Amino acid sequence: MLQEESDLSLIIAQIVQKLKGSNLYSQLERQAWGSWEKRILKSLNSMCTELSIPLARKRPVEEQKELLNKWNEMGTDEPDLSLFRPVYAPKDFLEVLINLRNPNYENGDSLSFRTHLGLIQVPLKVKDIPELKECFVELGLNIGQLGIDDSTQVTFENEHVRIGQKVILAEQDSAAAQQYIRQGSPTALRAELWALILNISSQPEDVLYYEQLKTNVIQHDLLVDSLIYKDVKLTASNDDYYFVFEDYLYQVLLCFSRDTSVLSHFAYNSASPPKSYIRGKLGLEEYAVFYPPNGVIPFHGFSMYVAPLCFLYHEPSKLYQIFREMYVRFFFRLHSISSHPSGIVSLCLLFETLLQTYLPQLFYHLREIGAQPLRISFKWMVRAFSGYLATDQLLLLWDRILGYNSLEILAVLAAAVFAFRAVNLMEVTSLAAAEAVLADLSTLKVMPLLQIFLFATVT
Repeated sequence: MLQEESDLSLIIAQIVQKLKGSNLYSQLERQAWGSWEKRILKSLNSMCTELSIPLARKRPVEEQKELLNKWNEMGTDEPDLSLFRPVYAPKDFLEVLINLRNPNYENGDSLSFRTHLGLIQVPLKVKDIPELKECFVELGLNIGQLGIDDSTQVTFENEHVRIGQKVILAEQDSAAAQQYIRQGSPTALRAELWALILNISSQPEDVLYYEQLKTNVIQHDLLVDSLIYKDVKLTASNDDYYFVFEDYLYQVLLCFSRDTSVLSHFAYNSASPPKSYIRGKLGLEEYAVFYPPNGVIPFHGFSMYVAPLCFLYHEPSKLYQIFREMYVRFFFRLHSISSHPSGIVSLCLLFETLLQTYLPQLFYHLREIGAQPLRISFKWMVRAFSGYLATDQLLLLWDRILGYNSLEILAVLAAAVFAFRAVNLMEVTSLAAAEAVLADLSTLKVMPLLQIFLFATVT
């Protein structure tokens, strides 16, 4: 894929030329996403051609029976996936974001943005630390936090649990639950609180819908199934925390790929779902179908959006509903091009701006040695830190994503990690050495890092 970077840059440059002088954010998003989407589909179609396999096929009856019998132990299956490759990895997507430009600013219309020395060159409005303090006021140093005060103040934890049980769960108040969880969720209440905030209630019809998706998986084999298998094997199966959930991951992700209700998120997304054509009808719009049916082609690491949820939900249909809702509310923004404050472009720019503004010495040092900080932190943000933090810390972080209905905290945490390791990073002389300093985040404590960066940094 990397060989195509220059081609993609050219396409985006041409798009930019065409749109010069127009009010272009949404157009640029759509055009840039369209180019990227074509590239992904090209990769998918070339895999089909190389391996001589169709995008979709109906399974023979015997194969259906076999899959049904091993539905709860798919992790024991060892299909030969050596010829399959992820359609793209986060680093490929980063190159696309780096090449984005807004032509309205090409001629120096925004002098302040000219001083931005990061990789992202689209001048979106992002918050500074005073604005972030106002936004995340409940994370203040004088407010009790699970993830800090529970280890030192038993009374705070007990009182917080009592409030959670009485006020939130007894009253089933979603808005109150969202406010409450900004201070963190007690472990015993987290599954119920998240379900309440996400409005997931597990009605009989929801279980039936999940069973219908499962039937679709049993009956039809899709090329993306192999990509899902491959991704789980490459990521979660090798993770000390998540390998035990391999079967759950297959079940949820295979059903997810068939779920056409996921298509609804494209209504508030600049992207459009990828299409393919019925065999022999290439280019005829009336024979175009969304592929995969949910419109989401999994990338390397996609299964890590599901893995942490397996700690909270053990009933497959409930786990499925929670993941789907988390995806259409939050996760889709981490791998699509948009100007939304929680979109990945804004998160990248927020991260770079925070570092350049509040840790300028570190930022310039890393830039000078060819270790642009975003090249290291991008993978953390794209996966919402899943697979990088210890699970208890990750869940405390995701509590705040749900509490604030925002992904901006990912960029703040990424900057806070660099601040925490700043002394070591100032001594490195290469990108590889900087990556080594930041290779292991599993010992980090999320809440102290966020509090110190937001509320103890001189602004």
